[in-house]
Amino acid sequence: MNFWEKITGSDMTKEMKAFESRAQKLPADYQAAWEKINASLWPHSNFSGRNLIPILDGVLGLLEETAAEGQSVQEVLGDDIQGFCLALAGEEGAKSYRDKWREQLNRNIAKKLGK
Repeated sequence: MNFWEKITGSDMTKEMKAFESRAQKLPADYQAAWEKINASLWPHSNFSGRNLIPILDGVLGLLEETAAEGQSVQEVLGDDIQGFCLALAGEEGAKSYRDKWREQLNRNIAKKLGK
């Protein structure tokens, strides 16, 4: 990735378009699950959102493999897609900008209190 792509985010646009074209090849119930997963993971992004690209790629790969095997979405993800996304984001260590700001605020307060 060159400097211009990093500044403008065009690399992210290309990745997301590639994800969407891959998702369109999935069955309808998998596409609906992908939309929910995609929407549920974005609140866990950092400022640029680049930390989610490997996570989204892995989830889409999982959906593609299980769809090819003929499994249902409920067998793979369960009934709680939101919970699946929370567990996935927590396991991958995806911290949102709010988490980083909270940690910074806590460090500053601890420093002021002399701890």
